[in-house]
Amino acid sequence: MTDAAKLHDEAIVIDGLQTCQWSRSVFEDMRKGGLTAVNASSLIWENFREGIGYISEWKRFLRENDDLIRPVRTVADIHAAKAENKTGIIIGWQNTSPLEDKLDYVEIFKDLGVGIMQLTYNTQNYSGAGYLEENDSGLTGFGREVVAEMNRVGVLCDLSHVGDKTTADVIDRSKSPVCISHVLPRALRDVKRNKPDELFKACAEKGGLIGVSLFAPGLAAGNDATVDDYLDAMAYVIDLVGEDHVGIGTDFSQERPRPGPWQIWANRDKGTARTLTEFATVKISKPKGIERIGEVPNVTERMLARGWSEALVLKLLGQNWLRVLDAAWRPAN
Repeated sequence: MTDAAKLHDEAIVIDGLQTCQWSRSVFEDMRKGGLTAVNASSLIWENFREGIGYISEWKRFLRENDDLIRPVRTVADIHAAKAENKTGIIIGWQNTSPLEDKLDYVEIFKDLGVGIMQLTYNTQNYSGAGYLEENDSGLTGFGREVVAEMNRVGVLCDLSHVGDKTTADVIDRSKSPVCISHVLPRALRDVKRNKPDELFKACAEKGGLIGVSLFAPGLAAGNDATVDDYLDAMAYVIDLVGEDHVGIGTDFSQERPRPGPWQIWANRDKGTARTLTEFATVKISKPKGIERIGEVPNVTERMLARGWSEALVLKLLGQNWLRVLDAAWRPAN
C-alpha cells in the first residue's frame, strides 16, 4: 500500500454533498472511495409530504444496505461508521421547501434525522433568495426565524445555491457556524453559481466551512479540468480563509443521466416552471481523475504529491467537516 493509500485508508473522509440516484451500486462506490460520511442531499423542490417521503426512502435504503451504510445524526455516528467500515449517511436537503410555511417543522425534521438544510435552491422561497432569483432581497423575516430555529435544534445551514445577499444575511445572523457545502471561487471563474471572496471570508470568520466542488462549469478549465485543477481551486480557498475552513463537497450526481428526467426537473423553477440554466442538458464532465465516487482516493494522492502535509490533508478530507458538524449539531441557546 502506498503512503497516499494508507493515509486515505486511515482518514475520516467526509463529502459535503452528493445528489446521486441512490442505489446499492452507488453505496458500493462510496465504500470503494473510502468515504466515511456523505451529505445525501438530492431533495430539491419537495413539499412537506414529499420531504417525509425522502426520509422514508432513506430508512429503506439504510435497512436494505446496512452492510455498506449507516445513519448519522451525531459526530459519534461518523466515528462509528469509520470503525464499522461503512459510509455514514447524513440526510440533507438542498432546499427548505418541505418546511412550507411552518417554523415548527424544522424541529420535526431534525427529530427525523435531517442534519443539513440548504436554505434556498436557486430561486425564492419563504426564507430568502437563491442565486438565480432576479432580485435577491435577502433573508426574509420568516427566514431569520428559520435560521434561529436551525441553530436552536442543531441543523447545519448550507448556503451553496443561495443568493449573495441572502448568504451574507445568514452568515451575519446565525449563532452557529454555517457551510457552503459545494461551491467554487468566483475569482477563478466569473460565473454566478460561484461565490465571491468576501462571502468565503465571512463564512470562515464565523467558524464555518467551504466545501470545494467538482462542478465543471465553475472550474477555470471547465470540462477539460483534471483533479489538479480541482486542487488549484481548493488551494485558492485555503490561501484565502485558512486551512481550518476548507473541505470536500463533490456535488456528485452519479447515475443521473444528463439530459434526464431528474436533471430537467431539478433545473426548472419549483420543478415545473421556467428553465433556470442550461445545466440539465449540456455536457458536464467531472475532472479527469475523479470522475466517479470510487476515485476519491486520487484526491489524497494528488494532495500529497503537491507537498501538502499529512496534517493538512487530514483536515481537508474530513477533520474540518467534523468540527463544523459538531458545532452546528449542538443546539444553540
